[in-house]
Order: sequence, then structure tokens, then C-alpha cells
Amino acid sequence: MKFGVTIVPRISDWRLFVELEEMGYDCAWAADSQMIYSDAYAVLALAAEHTSRIRLGTGVSVAPTRLAPVTAHSIATINQLAPGRTFLGIGTGHTAMRVMGKDPMKAGAFRDYLRVLRALLHGEEVDYPLGEQHSDIRFLHPEDGFINVDQPVPIYVAADGPLALKAAGAYGDGRVCSHNQTKARLQKSMEVMQSGATAVGRTLPTDFHTASLGYACVLQPGEKMTSDRVIDEIGSMAAATLHYWWELYQMNGDTSTVAGRCRDLWAEYLDFTEKMETPPAKRYQQVHRGHCAFLPPEERRFITEDLIRSTGGLVGTPDEIIAMLREREAMGLTEITLLPAMATARRNLRDFAEKVMARY
Repeated sequence: MKFGVTIVPRISDWRLFVELEEMGYDCAWAADSQMIYSDAYAVLALAAEHTSRIRLGTGVSVAPTRLAPVTAHSIATINQLAPGRTFLGIGTGHTAMRVMGKDPMKAGAFRDYLRVLRALLHGEEVDYPLGEQHSDIRFLHPEDGFINVDQPVPIYVAADGPLALKAAGAYGDGRVCSHNQTKARLQKSMEVMQSGATAVGRTLPTDFHTASLGYACVLQPGEKMTSDRVIDEIGSMAAATLHYWWELYQMNGDTSTVAGRCRDLWAEYLDFTEKMETPPAKRYQQVHRGHCAFLPPEERRFITEDLIRSTGGLVGTPDEIIAMLREREAMGLTEITLLPAMATARRNLRDFAEKVMARY
């Protein structure tokens, strides 16, 4: 099991990457959401220049906001600074697009996006469609120090639906999912990805990476899961699931992803959003306020034990968390990446490193 951290990238916080390397974390992912955070690639460049061991990448980059060649050249530039320890997390842009009132990239376009990315990051020439035009593109000066594709950047695809999973199998080197997935669902997802690989004449490598995004908090003796300290550290990430459920509901009334034990909580949250001051046409802006970075005070009451359990939160004593990690490792996950609130990130992550990672 590898241990990673997803960081809410504020340009002045690049030093946290250095500290994570010192704490012993394996990977650091910079979140990419243009209306909420600093630019992920700018932060990664600073982190790359000041670290030497920890693996660095996007968590996850947003396909619809950048042309595929631009994403490829951006991460290949980071790979020039951190050769062989750079990766690209990439997704359709659920939050980054929703926070602008737009839809994520469609599955077909995403698949083609990954095709172009993979070819470019392996130093190949590739047919690139833009609008109605097709042309062959390649990096012109890879040997002159502008970028590094001599050591291909692994592509980790954020995928849940069948079409995205097939695309991940066809063109990805790994997959990113949420913490709260069952063993059966993880196994089914792997089967779908394998079918996607087969369709393009590819065999998934044995080291195909499977990472899950979540959060953790080590409880102090006698401390409750919903103590103020715990909510301070993990509340912003737990609340992000409510934002996700809300977005799906706005699309077509879908509540199939709402956890059974959170149905009453969901009803309360939906009522809460209906009473927001923001006009309905702009409500997505208020719903995503603080997304994964901090918890707005008015949302604090929604961080319950049921929500924490339903979203796969690794909250408990060191022994309890280690048991959860062993279970996830047995399910086939190869990396756990944590996303604590910004204000308490250093305390939260050092606590986890000293009390859990050191014993794992």
C-alpha cells in the first residue's frame, strides 16, 4: 500500500510538499479546479524544484478546461523538473465544470482525449482532432530540455461509469476512485477496464495502479468521531460528497448514489440548499463554496457519523485505521490518498504518518 496526499493547491503552500516528503508520504497530488484553487501546475513546478523523492502529479487534472496537447506539455514540463517521479491524474471535470454551471466532458470525447495524451506522453506522433479539423501532432523539441517524455508520465484516470472505465483500460496506467467502494464494485470495475484494454489490443499491466481518494483522522483516547477537532480536520472532504449528490440531483433528480444511512441527512441538506440566498440559477456557486478546502460554518451540522462512515472516512484509533487499510489493500487498492482541510492539514497528516504509516 502506498500513501498519498491530495493537496488543495494554494501557490504559497508549495512547502507542504516538502514536508510531506519528510513525513514519508509516497505521492502528492495537486487538485485542479480553476474557479477554486491556484493553478495546479504552477504549484507542482515549485514542489518539483524543492523535493527529490516524493512522486508528484495532478489530482486530478480537468480535461475540458485544457486541450489535450496543453495538458500533455504541462505535465511533461513538470517531468523535466522531477524526471521519473511525475504522474498525471485526469478526469472529466465533475467539480471544476459544475462550479461554472457546466457539464463534465462526455465519455466519447474523454476517450479520444486520453488517446492523444497517451501518445504524446510516449513521444509519439498522433492524429489530433479539433473541431472538424484533423492533423498529426508531435512535440518538436523534446530533446532540448523543454519537456521530458523519455520517461513516460503514467496516466491515472478518474473513472466510475462503464465508458470511462473502458477508456481507462484502453489508455490509462491506473485508476482513481472514491474510498467508499465495495470489493465487488472494485472487481467489476477492473473487469470493465480489462475489456477496454482488450478492445485496443492491450493487456493491462500487473502494476496497473488503483488509488482511492478519501480522508483520515486518528482519534485521541476517548474522543468521539464527531468531535470539533475531527470535524475541523475532515469535515470539508466529507461535505464534498453532499455537493456531489446535489449535482446529480440537479441533473435529473438522481438520488441513487445517496447512501441509505444518509437518506434523512440528505433530505435535510436538500432543504438547506433550497433556502440558500443565492438565486437558483447560480446556486452551484454557493454549494461548492469551500469545496474540500474548508467547511462553511453553516454546513458543519451535516458532518455526522453516518456521513463519515458512508463516505469511507478512515476515522478511528490507529489500530482501527490499520485494519481498514488492510481491508482496502485486500480489495485490490494500491494507494490511499488523503485530503484534509487546509487549515489543519499539517497536523492531520503528521498525525497519520506517525501513528498509522509508521506501524503499517
